[in-house]
Amino acid sequence: MTPTTPTTPTTPPQRPRASARFRRYLPWEGPVTRVDLALMGAILGVVGLGLAIRPLTPFLIAHQPVLLAFLTGDAVAIGAGAAFARIGEAPLWLVVVAGAVGMVKFDWLAWWAGRQWGPGIIRIFTTSERAQRHAALATGRNPWIVRLAVVIAVLPGIPTAVVYAAAGWARMRLATFLLLDLVGAALMTGTVAGLGYGLGQRAVDVVLMIDRYASAVTLTMIAAALLVPLVKRWFRRGPRNRPVSTATRDEAPSDEQ
Repeated sequence: MTPTTPTTPTTPPQRPRASARFRRYLPWEGPVTRVDLALMGAILGVVGLGLAIRPLTPFLIAHQPVLLAFLTGDAVAIGAGAAFARIGEAPLWLVVVAGAVGMVKFDWLAWWAGRQWGPGIIRIFTTSERAQRHAALATGRNPWIVRLAVVIAVLPGIPTAVVYAAAGWARMRLATFLLLDLVGAALMTGTVAGLGYGLGQRAVDVVLMIDRYASAVTLTMIAAALLVPLVKRWFRRGPRNRPVSTATRDEAPSDEQ
């Protein structure tokens, strides 16, 4: 009989640490599905659209404020459109409709993300532990509290995406969510449009002044977007890692003297 050589047990291959750290930024648990990829791609597409529109904002707010209100749902664009409606450049009802639709047109993605991923997408939408805790409590609260939160989510200071994701996590029906979301957006749009309509020509004059310096504003925004990360990186390096100038090295006393 031939002697058998003892075999050492093989340990299963470990996943690289980088992959584990990367998974903290993914909202889903377990293997990824096509639905996960499609939903995440749609959310990233909306973010990319917002970044692409931002440099065009000074031009659109002066010439096409109603279109800008539809594209972004921004309160400034709604107010500018209402001011133009006051001097007869656009119907007021169109400003309100465009603003309300602009506010809600992509909100169903946040609702769907909350329904699909639950607390995983909440952690991505906000780093506030308090907001995450309230979102988790929303699943066990009275449904009317969640519905009221959806209506008032457009108010300043409220984490809108977190509220919408919490509504999906709480299993609110899509039709109910869209109706409440549209009610809140219409109330906000009507309020902002009323203020812009009341200002009228004075607000239009401000918008036209922005248009006069639109090129400078756009270039400043682009330059700031490029320079701010570089400045932050430079400060993070600290004085120890910054290169010493030649003049400083020449003026430093040597030990040989």
